[in-house]
Amino acid sequence: MTSAPVSGPPAAPVPRIGAVRAEGFRYERAPMIVYWETTIACPLACTHCRATAMPYAAPGQLTTDECLRLLDSMVGFGNPRPHVVFTGGDPLERSDLEQLVQRATDLGIGSSLAPAVAPGLTRERMLALKEAGIQTVSLSLDGSTAEKHDGLRGVPGTFDRTMEAIEMLNELDLPVQINTLITDTTHEDLPAVYDVLRKKKLLRWALFFLIATGRGSTMKEISAGEAERLMNWFYDLSRVAPFQVKTTEATHYRRVAMQRMEAEGHTPEEIASSNVARGFGIRDGNGICFINHKGDVFPSGFLPVKVGNVRETDLVTLYRENETFRALRDTSRLGGRCGECTFHDECGGSRSRAYAHTGDLLAEDPLCPHEPKAYAKRLANKAAREAAAREMAAT
Repeated sequence: MTSAPVSGPPAAPVPRIGAVRAEGFRYERAPMIVYWETTIACPLACTHCRATAMPYAAPGQLTTDECLRLLDSMVGFGNPRPHVVFTGGDPLERSDLEQLVQRATDLGIGSSLAPAVAPGLTRERMLALKEAGIQTVSLSLDGSTAEKHDGLRGVPGTFDRTMEAIEMLNELDLPVQINTLITDTTHEDLPAVYDVLRKKKLLRWALFFLIATGRGSTMKEISAGEAERLMNWFYDLSRVAPFQVKTTEATHYRRVAMQRMEAEGHTPEEIASSNVARGFGIRDGNGICFINHKGDVFPSGFLPVKVGNVRETDLVTLYRENETFRALRDTSRLGGRCGECTFHDECGGSRSRAYAHTGDLLAEDPLCPHEPKAYAKRLANKAAREAAAREMAAT
């Protein structure tokens, strides 16, 4: 993982709706979410693992004292504080996890947990983590049956243990998010996965669109056309699902949702206050950053462009001042169709996918089929027709 050049003119602040959140976040000041890979130790062997996890902790993993200092440094972001997601590998492989969560809580930093469904996921451990301050827990479900899910996870019985874990977390009153991977071989199973999940008590269903990194580089993404079809299905589903529906590394869902809401006659104010608007502007490096088990900092876990290490440079300084982060926050520097798109502030495209396909952080996202120039022309024609109609009505 090395630094990469970024194209375009020097960064300049261009805050619009996608740069500022109602909760007070300005993404040039602080990320909303810090994903922290506390370890790459994990008993599973998932075929798409971003971390390329291993059975034991790797040499160079941050020590307890270093982890505590890292949490202390996050106070420097000011208020509101970022939310930390303890992930891995399997964060439950760290015996000091409760201590880290408690420190975050004491500092006013909210936290969530993304554990592996493995022997360490016990009722006793989860109760202790809840008491320390963990607010939500995410689990993965990548297939509607044991055969499909366990095939990706690499360990028989994981599907059944996931179902049991959902019930256990419900009993502990810990909100649950389910993450589902979308690839060219899993997308047709999504309706069946939804049928499994809609019977469960969940906070959110997060659809993770594959980025070819880590072990996932051996898998294939869906086509742009199929992605667009799924986006519209997600939008329809969000109207009836008993839980929230969101996408990861598919920011153009926001564009699809905005277009659908505009077609339904919603005003800009109604769109800005909708659930989908809560994610406007959040993307790799803008509202998000990632720290690996050795303290290396990246714009996201799927964008392997290292900007520094917290052992050497304060996280606040890296996030605010590093040129890669600054470029990713400036939508005027986006290239191709993303640069031309009128939705670039709310969406901005997957910077991880652009980099995986082209080596350019600021290139267009190839998973989005939207043609901004054609769309702008249709809008102009529509406005002209409406103006002509108003003129005729006035005469």
